[in-house]
Amino acid sequence: MTEVLSSYRNSLLRFKEILQLKKTIVHRDAAIKRFEFTVELGWKCLQEFLKEQGIQCRSPKECLRAAFKLGLVRDDERWLQMIAERNLTVHTYNEQTAEEVYSRLPNYVELFDELEKGLSGRHH
Repeated sequence: MTEVLSSYRNSLLRFKEILQLKKTIVHRDAAIKRFEFTVELGWKCLQEFLKEQGIQCRSPKECLRAAFKLGLVRDDERWLQMIAERNLTVHTYNEQTAEEVYSRLPNYVELFDELEKGLSGRHH
């Protein structure tokens, strides 16, 4: 768990850094890629944490539902929106989609921070 949590923290830090930079096409695309990495590492952290609790989950949505039940993170519709947007940006590329997703990325920082705090507080 320590290694994946460390990777998640680094990814989150880089995601926050790119969001602070002036918007350019390159920064937008880099922010979306960092968002994808952070979502992926976040759910992998959840999966590993839950496995340590004896809970098996095989998908991001399944892991999120278990995390909601445990109170690890609060049940917030933005989690599912985040997973949907990550799936969209990973599998398709289109300028309009990129613009729309980029405009919503700051809304996810709070959730990523909440996950980091929840995992850090429960993992020793």
